[in-house]
Amino acid sequence: MAKKKNLDFNPDDFVVYPSHGVGKIVNIEEQEIAGIHMELFVIAFEKDKMTLRVPTAKATAVGMRGLSSPEVVAKAMTTLKGRARVKRAMWSRRAQEYEQKINSGDLISIAEVVRDLHRSDDQREQSYSERQLYEAALERLTREVAAVDGDDEMKAQTRIDEVLSSRAAAAA
Repeated sequence: MAKKKNLDFNPDDFVVYPSHGVGKIVNIEEQEIAGIHMELFVIAFEKDKMTLRVPTAKATAVGMRGLSSPEVVAKAMTTLKGRARVKRAMWSRRAQEYEQKINSGDLISIAEVVRDLHRSDDQREQSYSERQLYEAALERLTREVAAVDGDDEMKAQTRIDEVLSSRAAAAA
């Protein structure tokens, strides 16, 4: 009755869940939910102290993916170097767009949010909501860069900071 499916992900793989960022598959388990036997990925998000269970059949449909390739990380770093593209729309509309980009799970889109919301020391102060979105995007970007590079998050943060400050220096 239950045939083994070809799973794209295995225990100990790092994956990106769009609305939560980088997590690690700790187990694949079977559970009976409402009388239906389901096979589930158990994903741990250490930083958030959270565990998520995703049905294996729905993993790709919900946008779960493996880590980005080093080429995509390099493209994200190039995106960070670009000029901020801030639309002249109302803040609430832009905030909504930034939120969608962050939750898309797409590393390039997340890098665009970091680029657009980054403020150097000599620029005006960020509002609370701007800072919240910036920090959420920066955290997602940092975690994925760290996981792809096999580094800790501090090294990834330093790498991203260097790219952002080199952009600021070039603009000056």
